[in-house]
Amino acid sequence: MNRNKLIMLLGLAGFIVMADNWVISPILPAISQNLNIDIARAGLLITAYMIPFGIFQIIFGPLADRYGKKQVIAFSIIMFTIATGLCALGSNLTNLSIFRALTGIFAASVMPISLALIGDVFPIKERQGAIGTFMGISFLGQGLSMAIGGTIAFFLNWRGVFGAYAVFSLIPVLLLVRNYKVLPSEKHPDSKILAPYGKLLGTSKSLFTYILVLLEGIFIVGSFSYAGAYISKTYGFNYFYIGLIMTAFGIMTVIGGRVSGKVAAKIGARNILSLGLISAALADIIIYLYGNILGLLIIALVITLLLSFIMIRDHVNFITKPPFLKYFYNEQDH
Repeated sequence: MNRNKLIMLLGLAGFIVMADNWVISPILPAISQNLNIDIARAGLLITAYMIPFGIFQIIFGPLADRYGKKQVIAFSIIMFTIATGLCALGSNLTNLSIFRALTGIFAASVMPISLALIGDVFPIKERQGAIGTFMGISFLGQGLSMAIGGTIAFFLNWRGVFGAYAVFSLIPVLLLVRNYKVLPSEKHPDSKILAPYGKLLGTSKSLFTYILVLLEGIFIVGSFSYAGAYISKTYGFNYFYIGLIMTAFGIMTVIGGRVSGKVAAKIGARNILSLGLISAALADIIIYLYGNILGLLIIALVITLLLSFIMIRDHVNFITKPPFLKYFYNEQDH
């Protein structure tokens, strides 16, 4: 298969999955109102997605190594499409949470396996460029997620958001099926799945890093997830405007991703991690004290809360490299 076509195929899958990743936040008020539950209970939908998404990120790499990358990613994308479509049919918090959990499980496969496939196909000199293109396309989906979700919810409803994502997901599914035979695939039946992680967590250096990741989830992802509900309650904006305001996340994804590496080179990875967490705490304080002032709310979202997310996400691997990174590259390249 042509390498450029492979990047576009994987990038498209990444675009849709990452767009779905944050879609709940701007439409959370709509779900809450439609299901007649309060925002706090509706927020369980975020947890139902994010926990499986985080756990299976580190599981799918070893699974793909054992059972074949193209086999696992093709199955996962198909199941992701089905699970996303089921979300449109959710009738209560329980079954909708189950459907979101299934979506999170299979969405988690795209990043690690796509990076592994890129590592198989591209020589080391071309690999960073290919990864950059793939990540750029994927995180563009994350950036536009808020605008897409808010716009569809405004003109249709929150069920239409998941229905549209399921239809969009059919595109990479069809492309994967069409090119399935020519995709590279190697299997290593004897590879271990959980043992490397036990060894990793046994070192204080690695444990410290994962504590930072946990804090990131609590203070940054948690705060941002409720931003849509906060804007709706405080300002009474419709879902279209909520989506546009939260699209600032996409802007900072691009800007933060480009500048964080340069900043880390100057002040050090550990310092940028600390700076990111401090910025997140500052953002929460600004929102708590002055969130009723729209300008300050946007500043908190754009400059501190969202930029800190990019800084921490992009530089956790400077402190320690988790074992699934070996699936991103061929061992002989190191």
